[in-house]
Amino acid sequence: MAPLPGPKRDVVWVDGIRGIASVLVVTAHISRSLAPHLLSPAMSDKLPPTLLQLPFLRCLMMGRPSVAVFALVTGYVNSLAPLKKSRAGNVDAALSGVAKSAFRRFGRFMIPAVVATVLSWLACQFGAYDVAHFADSAWIRDTSPAKSTSFAGAIYDLFKNLGTTWIDGYNAYDRVQWTLTYLLMGSMMTYLSLVALIYVKPRWRMLILAGMYYFKWKSGDALVGFNIFCGMFLAEVSVDGDIASLSAEHPYFQAVGSAALIILGLFFCSYPEENPEWARWSTQLLHFGHWIFPNGTEFARYFPGLGADVLAAGIMFNTTAKKLLSLHFLCWMGKLSWPVYLLHAPLIRTVLTWVLFGASVRPPQGKDQNGNQLPPGWLPIANRWVVMLALPLFYVFLYRVAGLWASYVDPWCTNVTQRVENLVFRDDAKVEKSFLLP
Repeated sequence: MAPLPGPKRDVVWVDGIRGIASVLVVTAHISRSLAPHLLSPAMSDKLPPTLLQLPFLRCLMMGRPSVAVFALVTGYVNSLAPLKKSRAGNVDAALSGVAKSAFRRFGRFMIPAVVATVLSWLACQFGAYDVAHFADSAWIRDTSPAKSTSFAGAIYDLFKNLGTTWIDGYNAYDRVQWTLTYLLMGSMMTYLSLVALIYVKPRWRMLILAGMYYFKWKSGDALVGFNIFCGMFLAEVSVDGDIASLSAEHPYFQAVGSAALIILGLFFCSYPEENPEWARWSTQLLHFGHWIFPNGTEFARYFPGLGADVLAAGIMFNTTAKKLLSLHFLCWMGKLSWPVYLLHAPLIRTVLTWVLFGASVRPPQGKDQNGNQLPPGWLPIANRWVVMLALPLFYVFLYRVAGLWASYVDPWCTNVTQRVENLVFRDDAKVEKSFLLP
């Protein structure tokens, strides 16, 4: 067997793609707030599209491919080290690592989310979302929580939402946390699959992972399911020396094939969330989806998931793409992807909303001179020059706050997780002996 690929080559580009995915989530939610027409492929079925409604370019304004990327990266990163250890014959260390990683995952997922929810709850009770309730943006209004009616009610609402975040994905203080329960389940799916497959020969393991991908595809688990197993499959491929040698022996085919996969993946990711029949290219994708996707499934979930999988496969075999994604700036963005995800929505509904809507005058309410009920009037958005100046400054502010979070909050959360681990874990040797199969 050929030597295994180096670990640095397999991981660094993942930080880059995770960084891009996180900033696109922010852009997608700002687009939903200020330009919801971008969810469609054209202005109407009779009008031409704007520039950002065209395929490929519209990926800059879409968030669902990013969620699929997060799931795929979860499967890839969490599988990489155990699979390498398994192939090296160090199965005991692989299983021990999986056991500890599965336990730590809860703390590293849940504690930062709790902190973010508490901060958003405090902001809500002190009136930080008051402007958002009257902004001329349906997404901002609909996702902004209302104050509790009493101190006791506020405490109850906080603990209720802390629980429902992980039960049914609902969190009134940060609606975008609905994805966390699915990504956490995806992590546990990854660890359970590793335990079941760690003793299996690599070729058979690839075949089983491909089968699990197909199962999740057919069962309708388009949110994280088949993306998780795609990530695990790609991790297996990345540590296979024979596949690396084969691709190195055919550089032209590798370059052309991987570039084609990247383009195809981005095209699939362009599928619009609304009104796909308004453009010819999205109508063709709609017909294609009826042919390949299970009946009754949401194409606006399946196409971004499929696109993310194809895109990642293309990147993994494309040296140029991996070098670009390994740039220091993109890796820095990737390191901040978790705090950016947790903080961006509350900051959009507070800081950005204050800037864009806070100085506006609300139209008259109630009834007119003839006694007729006036339509509900919302705070209009500021002029375009304010918007053009505020948006880039908001990104700078967001990443500055995320950097502070990474410097102070993340280490504290890690320390809490470590303390809990030290409290409940047994001695390493005892854990190994009781966990490992005979």
